[in-house]
Amino acid sequence: MSHLSTVLDGGGFVVTSELTPPKGTSLDSLLARAHSLRRHVDAFNITDSHAARMAMAPIAVSHLLIDQGFEPIMQITSRDRNRIAIQADLLGAWALGVRNIAFMGGDPPKNGDHPDAKGVFDVVSADVIGAAAGMRGGLDMAGNALGGSPEFCIGAVVNPGAKNLDQEIERMVEKRDAGATFFQTQAVYDAVAFERFANRVEPLGVRLLAGIIPVKSPKMANWMNEHVPGIEVPETLIRRLAESSDRAATSSEMAAAVIADIRPMCRGVHVMAIGWEDKVPGILEAAGVR
Repeated sequence: MSHLSTVLDGGGFVVTSELTPPKGTSLDSLLARAHSLRRHVDAFNITDSHAARMAMAPIAVSHLLIDQGFEPIMQITSRDRNRIAIQADLLGAWALGVRNIAFMGGDPPKNGDHPDAKGVFDVVSADVIGAAAGMRGGLDMAGNALGGSPEFCIGAVVNPGAKNLDQEIERMVEKRDAGATFFQTQAVYDAVAFERFANRVEPLGVRLLAGIIPVKSPKMANWMNEHVPGIEVPETLIRRLAESSDRAATSSEMAAAVIADIRPMCRGVHVMAIGWEDKVPGILEAAGVR
């Protein structure tokens, strides 16, 4: 079992974070960020060409982090691979020591740095989750026998702020039924709204890791409100940040307050610091998590 599985099964409060592989071969910055959070984070999501911007393959980065004593959650999108390639990567990841996988569709190539690339999208997230779960039983997606079975801790994503929340929860149920054991959410800024969502999905018996993105500036908050589906930074928080003489400190205080408020409603948090990894320990301490 992975450390993440152990903490989830044991009822502990989980903290995950996110590392973006480099667009190139230098891993110095990524490893420095990982080391700075070693004592504060249970596992790191390793993104898969985040925002459709080509980067080093997460399977390689995950393996290198394992060599240095870190626990990765390797992300796999269906954007760039068909079902044969996805299953091949799953088997390869297991052989290289990866024990945690998180699945998502991925951003369309037109939004990234190779806009002329063709998206694959051979299968949806629930299909890939089902494939990973099915491998535990020794079979691939076509029903062929495997010579050895991986037993991943399987994660998925969910958006509590989706416009069509009924449809989002339906997809969540499909992913759970396919084999997902934990869900990382889109960024949360409104504890009351998150509580409504958590209450709705509580009967599903899912384990939620609430997304946390510290807001660095009013400009960033407004951009996310306009361009990122499911994110709604309240005007009161934007105004407070605009009036602050120390925006970094105010941003950290606001993130810590959200974590403290939603802590009883979830099994953990997924902190996406986006360059502010040095603020994460203080945020977690202020929230009473670490």
